[in-house]
Amino acid sequence: MITTSAGAFTADVAGPEDGPLVLLLHGFPQSRHTWRAQLPALAAAGFRAVAFDQRGYSPGVRPDPAELAAYRLDRLVADVLEVAGDRPFHLIGHDWGGAVAWTVADRHPERLHSLTVLSRPHPSAFQEALRADSDDQRHRSRHHRAFDDPSTASLLLDDGARRLRRGLVDNGVPDDAADLYLSVLGTVDALDAALAWYRATALGGVSVGPIRVPTLYLWGDADHTVGRTAAEATARYVDAPYELVVVPGGGHFLTDDHPEEVTAALLRHLRRRED
Repeated sequence: MITTSAGAFTADVAGPEDGPLVLLLHGFPQSRHTWRAQLPALAAAGFRAVAFDQRGYSPGVRPDPAELAAYRLDRLVADVLEVAGDRPFHLIGHDWGGAVAWTVADRHPERLHSLTVLSRPHPSAFQEALRADSDDQRHRSRHHRAFDDPSTASLLLDDGARRLRRGLVDNGVPDDAADLYLSVLGTVDALDAALAWYRATALGGVSVGPIRVPTLYLWGDADHTVGRTAAEATARYVDAPYELVVVPGGGHFLTDDHPEEVTAALLRHLRRRED
């Protein structure tokens, strides 16, 4: 557990206490277990790796999902900074965790050694693709609208979470990993809190300027949620050393379907920023 003013976050921590700090932010519908392959590798390389279940996912930090203001992006960003403490850190995020990571890098670049994002493009690149409907991006993002329905959590968890599990397994997530994610999100309370992240965007979307932190972006060319146009346009919004790594055959859940490639790319990027 990591105790903050918001409450206690469930976390997995590995590596020497005095090692360079790396925070890892999961996406939806996952958990800190997203990073189960990366934590030991980061620790072995001398980094202090911290993966935590974010706001709503951690039982100790689960405001009422009906209070959407508690799930606004500024609160999610504040959680990251408080978990990090006073230390500068490397930040890694996937999916929704990537959206949070882009925002932290924009608003608090002085806190970061580096940024890594998986799947989720820079928000401006994503909005461009949505407006132009490049690569059928509106259809790829159709689940965002469905999540506004208040019955979504119950539907996804009905019949032993059949729909939620199928959405994971059909997109390259192993059964045992789906079990780990459901150990966190397998109740209506937890899933409603996770869905509140989407619903809270109605109170103010993700607005992010040019990134001035060394950035690595990983995108799988079989990602069903993000097309190539948005992925490649991300480079225009980083005014710092930048690398795009395209994972051939990689889907949306890269740490599940291509963990070795993700780990290798992360270590190269982090070591480069520590030299």
